[in-house]
Amino acid sequence: MRDVLREGRLSWAFVVGDLSSAVAPALLFSLAAWKSEGARWDELPSVFVRSLLYFWLYIYAFCLPNQITAIEEDRRNKPHRPLVVGAVSVRGAWLRWFVVMVLFSIAGAWLGVFAYTLLWQALIVGSNVLGGARSWVFKNLSMSLGIVAQLGAAWQMVTPLTPTAWRWILLPAVVIFPLISLQDLRDVEGDRVIGRRTFPIVFGEKATRILLGVAFALLPFAVHGAVMGPAGARGAAWVCEGTLALVALVIAARVVLLRSKSADHRTYMFLTYWYCLLLVSAIVIL
Repeated sequence: MRDVLREGRLSWAFVVGDLSSAVAPALLFSLAAWKSEGARWDELPSVFVRSLLYFWLYIYAFCLPNQITAIEEDRRNKPHRPLVVGAVSVRGAWLRWFVVMVLFSIAGAWLGVFAYTLLWQALIVGSNVLGGARSWVFKNLSMSLGIVAQLGAAWQMVTPLTPTAWRWILLPAVVIFPLISLQDLRDVEGDRVIGRRTFPIVFGEKATRILLGVAFALLPFAVHGAVMGPAGARGAAWVCEGTLALVALVIAARVVLLRSKSADHRTYMFLTYWYCLLLVSAIVIL
């Protein structure tokens, strides 16, 4: 029992920083799929448990090699992480990654989303094992495809995908390609240490902030055209759209005006909140 509790605490330590961008959105989109199928309350516990299990493995499989290959960066940017504080050895982390990847494959096959599981595993290997994440193009593209793997699985494990569901998947998958560079503003020093060529390092911090400010200011128009407009001008849709627009404009202002490392971290967290709010909107509207 002690070993089980230790593994649970260790798993939590590896993934806690990514729950708002990986596990929470996936759970929300699974709930949107459940609601679109008639919202049968007797099915809700099963939907929740299956989604939580799958997406915990989803993010744990990513975080292990991501942190193994970035220990020196984490000494500067995230000194609380398990490998930095010595909670687990590098060898032990690699062993856990192998086990988690096997369990993740089994879960994907069991839940009928194995194609999305393989896509995410390929992105993990390409980004964290083969070093693709050192290039901003590969890193940003991986995040876009990762959203397809995430939301496609979240919906399909509940009910078959529809054209409407695909609109809600492709919107964040497309817009995240430029917007995810917001994440890199807080980690420039550490990224330079390990040789990453992120967008801010390649194009400069000033240009990155201007481009991100413009992109977030335009984001409400993309949301309206892709998902809110087709949903119809109902009261709930207007409330959701207005809230999303407000958060996007707050991010646009923050990324241009607030330039400390701690401010950039909070601004990035606003992006994860925007993503979750988008999927809450899917529950309300679909």
